[in-house]
Amino acid sequence: MANSSDQGLTEPTSTSAQMPEQDKPQGGEATAPAVKKPLWLRLFGHDLTAPLVLLFLALVFFVPGQWTVPPLDRDEPRFTQATKQMLETGDYVDIRFQEEARHKKPVGIYWLQSVSAKLVGQGAESPLWVYRLPSLLGATLVVLAGFWMARAFMGPAGALLVGTFLVAAVILGVESRLAKTDAVLFSSIVIAQGALARIWLREANHRLWGLGFVFWTAIAVGILVKGPVAPMVVGLTVAGLMVLRRKAAWFKASAPVIGFLWLILLVSPWFVAIWIATDGTFFTEAIGKDLVGKIGQGQESHGAPPLTHMAAMLGVFWPLPAFLVLSLPVIWQERKSPLVIFAAAWFLPSWVVFELVATKLPHYTMPLLPALALAASAALMEGAGTRAPRWLRWVSAGLLVVPALGLAGATFGGPIALGIWPSPPGVVIAALGALLAIGAGARIVSAEPLKAVTVAIVASASISVGVWGFSGPALSPIWVSPRLVAAIQDIPGCPNPHVATAGFHEPSFIFLQGTDTRILPPAEAAGFLAEDLPENADSCRIAAIESREKDAFLAALDAKRLVPELVGEVDGLNINGGDEVLIGLYRLGKSSGEN
Repeated sequence: MANSSDQGLTEPTSTSAQMPEQDKPQGGEATAPAVKKPLWLRLFGHDLTAPLVLLFLALVFFVPGQWTVPPLDRDEPRFTQATKQMLETGDYVDIRFQEEARHKKPVGIYWLQSVSAKLVGQGAESPLWVYRLPSLLGATLVVLAGFWMARAFMGPAGALLVGTFLVAAVILGVESRLAKTDAVLFSSIVIAQGALARIWLREANHRLWGLGFVFWTAIAVGILVKGPVAPMVVGLTVAGLMVLRRKAAWFKASAPVIGFLWLILLVSPWFVAIWIATDGTFFTEAIGKDLVGKIGQGQESHGAPPLTHMAAMLGVFWPLPAFLVLSLPVIWQERKSPLVIFAAAWFLPSWVVFELVATKLPHYTMPLLPALALAASAALMEGAGTRAPRWLRWVSAGLLVVPALGLAGATFGGPIALGIWPSPPGVVIAALGALLAIGAGARIVSAEPLKAVTVAIVASASISVGVWGFSGPALSPIWVSPRLVAAIQDIPGCPNPHVATAGFHEPSFIFLQGTDTRILPPAEAAGFLAEDLPENADSCRIAAIESREKDAFLAALDAKRLVPELVGEVDGLNINGGDEVLIGLYRLGKSSGEN
């Protein structure tokens, strides 16, 4: 496959030409003629224009829904609430969700969200989209860094293709809209891998200080964001390259001793501070319980057997898998090329680890996406799919069309299932995306894969805008917490309520209603209503009681000879578990006597 000079600044040369004659692949697609690049690749496949195109695509794919989609329980509001409390308390070392220590992940994402809230928002009172900015920027950086990584191996047109597969991937679009660790972690890994690729390709006999600095700094950022994931993925890539090429001396160019010391210098201040602040319990919780628990058993009902990730990637990496399957014959034929070796060293070891870990979530394998995009893009640029067997083209087309139909269908069927009318713009735009995906599938079948890529990217953009920009925000039954907060704000004569909840304590409700929201058993919630209020004429006490706790709550009020007043109700579907909920809002009635 195509490989450029070490600097990645010149047009590629063929790695097949570097192989001994007996090692060159014979037959099949290896003899396919060079394909004509689509117009957009010819126009924008240059080092100056390609990043601008990718930046534009990132805005199209990642911005819709940033400020209209409410917090997605439960992980996202746990992160945002912990950051909010950092801003409220000024403690930027310890991590807490209300009074509970949140000792699962390092501090990196909380610091980034805090900076975002201070620079762009209103501090702790910033709206949710401000907390999401680091993820939006992280996802955008993934796309641009993916282009830079790919330029180590191929020309700018092929690298632009890699970036488009990244920006269009379903899972990156999801993570760009969630205020948590994964998009920023992903960007640190791609940057580290881009530096690693250049260090490996050069096989220099001297230290490459600039690339080494980027490499070790990116890993340090990854550690501060999500602990061992970044060093695991990058470290396994280094080991894989050493094994596949049976060489290890090339890694000296990364300045490993100085680089590792630099990494320790970057990460140790907070780790020392959190050790002191928590007397070492952070590491007991983060490593002894959270990390080991994920490896040994499926946490929070997320256990699954091996090969689950392989099946999930067909959906969460869409639309890439269709073109990856189409490219497999060429990738196999060029398996000795530096590009394929690097992609294999990146993907295979970490994929095996993820499959063996008991806890499985779709975003776990996201750091492996660029390895597949790199190999598929290079193969497509060399004519993969133009001579593929007809059955393989049909399989590829099916992998492209079926997920698109499913996503578009969900914009209509999902709201109907929830008992509401679908969003007309969302349905129309997503349906257009599905039709475009069918058109892209037809181009795959007719052996025009690069033209199919063009149509598939537009299809993915249409579905992304339809789902995130219109259909998602309109799913009001699942957005219980925002409607509950709005109902509390609408209670007459109570603009600054003190709130307790029994039976419904999703993190999104705590984040939206306020840190001082109390989570209580029903009997204590009844007592909460009777507590004295601060001297504040416009204040009152409100208890949000889920229907399953209603009888116990009312019985406790009756025992205290208190008369409740129902001042509002909110119903909906809790997306965590799929349970229907009915939440009543109570305050003390005027006829309540003294206890």
